[in-house]
Amino acid sequence: MDRRTERKIGIKDVSKEAGVALSTVSHVLNGTAPISAEVRIKVLEAARRLGYLAKRQQKGAIASLSTIYLAVPPGNLPHNDINLVSWTLLTALSRECERRGIKIVAHNGSPELNAAEILAGAKAVNAEGIILVYDDNPKLLRPLAASNYAIVLLNGEDPTMSVDTVAPANRYAARLATQWLLSRGHRRILHLTWRGRSTIMRRLDGFHDAYMEQNLPLDLGRTIYADGYEPDHAREALRSFISRHGGLDGHTAVFCAADNLAIGALSELQAQGFQIPGDIAVVGFDGVAPGDLTVPSLTTVRVPLDSLAVATLKALEQRLSISGHDHPTQRIELGCRLIERDSAASNLLR
Repeated sequence: MDRRTERKIGIKDVSKEAGVALSTVSHVLNGTAPISAEVRIKVLEAARRLGYLAKRQQKGAIASLSTIYLAVPPGNLPHNDINLVSWTLLTALSRECERRGIKIVAHNGSPELNAAEILAGAKAVNAEGIILVYDDNPKLLRPLAASNYAIVLLNGEDPTMSVDTVAPANRYAARLATQWLLSRGHRRILHLTWRGRSTIMRRLDGFHDAYMEQNLPLDLGRTIYADGYEPDHAREALRSFISRHGGLDGHTAVFCAADNLAIGALSELQAQGFQIPGDIAVVGFDGVAPGDLTVPSLTTVRVPLDSLAVATLKALEQRLSISGHDHPTQRIELGCRLIERDSAASNLLR
């Protein structure tokens, strides 16, 4: 179209396209009054078709969210001081929603998340979108993705790319930590992990990536599987390894897939008489434990949990306001950084 004859689209056009009053369009776009989910969707779809939402969002003037439905596996709820990651992440999400005037309604259903229950709960509270945390089970994701709701999986991974996801760059960050240990002279490194979700598996992938990048044999790095992510699980796994091998079997560093494991590793290694970092360096992953919680203080990969919460809401808003259900899903990964402290402070001279 010739720019000289191009007509500027406004809310009157959206009102006509959606078949609703001008004031209704204004309330939906500005979040100034409660509007039914059906009418809200009708207005947003009309505004999207006309290209009006894209212009409004570019100006930071779109308010497409008023209520979100939050589904977290009960086992991942922060019920004790071990679940520091969950506590920090959900607190950050709650704080960001409060800042934006968005209401969060938490799912309260079966011990195992159920798609039908989640969708019914979201409908009952007129939620515009659903945030699913951690649970990347395909049996759960498939029916959720097939619904008409905007859905974002937070701190999880969808291998089918059927829903939008926001997560730390687990593979890259684990490679970064392992590369750092290799650069300081370590060659035989233990990776202490557990058989968890796909995001934990990506950390194992990153551990291997660092060895391959240096053209080092993968068997220099050995993986130890704990029964879970709690400190006691780490202590048990290391105690068993040391007993079987009569020591550390030549390993000079342990890279833990979570800070909780690293805390347990520090405790067990010191109980076995090893000096840290003199005999063995210890590195964690998450960055939620206070620096002075452990002795020595823990070197760790810091995950940007606050930024993950902000990015999740932005992804949900984008899906609602611009992308629509037919737009390709997106995977957003945020970078992490290594925090150097005393538990891996010295270079290894070999």
